[in-house]
Amino acid sequence: MSTTLDIVRIPVLNDNYVWLMREPQSGAVGVVDPAVAGPVLAEAAKRRWKITHILNTHHHGDHVGGNREIKEATGCTIVGPRRDRARIPGIDIEVDDGERYRLGEAEADVFFVPGHTSGHIAYAFREQKALFCGDTLFALGCGRMFEGTPQQMWSSLSRLRALPDDMKVYCAHEYTQSNARFAVTVEADNDKLIKRSAAIDAARAKGEATVPSLLGEEKATNPFLRADVPAVQKAVGMPGGDPVAVFAEVRHRKDVFR
Repeated sequence: MSTTLDIVRIPVLNDNYVWLMREPQSGAVGVVDPAVAGPVLAEAAKRRWKITHILNTHHHGDHVGGNREIKEATGCTIVGPRRDRARIPGIDIEVDDGERYRLGEAEADVFFVPGHTSGHIAYAFREQKALFCGDTLFALGCGRMFEGTPQQMWSSLSRLRALPDDMKVYCAHEYTQSNARFAVTVEADNDKLIKRSAAIDAARAKGEATVPSLLGEEKATNPFLRADVPAVQKAVGMPGGDPVAVFAEVRHRKDVFR
């Protein structure tokens, strides 16, 4: 029997998104990467949802800062990356690459996607077409490599890119407008990117969120997923180049972009 996920976006801090989701058959309620507790507990209370799980993707404070307070308030189970268990506050269940984790009747495939951090994971709910990827993949961007190498990050992004086009990408930050400004400096001739950039500007001007995005849209417009595409290789002066080296160049350019 198929099941759905009711997913709610909770904006917190300056530009973070916490994702609150409910699997209606079981009533299980999960929180992905709670930066803080207050707004999450308030949203759940407003909906009369009882939080049963926290799903963490990585250890950064703006993803785990609310863990302990939410757990104290609800008694929920905290799930996180096995390789990073020492840095996940209150962790109860450790998961790793290739494993599956159930939220009620919904099941997520766990992907180990290092690069941004050494222990980063993502949760792909295939049936519900929902990818929770933390700071590995953003709308039109990817995370900075604080603890990983270009080879690791390109490999991680390539694995996520292999998921179906109709997966929704629930990343954890509203970085899309600045990512778009950079992306068009790489692929100025990409018509889909130019149109998407204009739509993002229009949405942000109205105060609208740009996340989640569609993975198919990312494949067509996100330069960090396109290091093996000739147009991107040529744009950074590396025609026919090794995708890892091309990715590293694109990431470097973003790091110094103003």
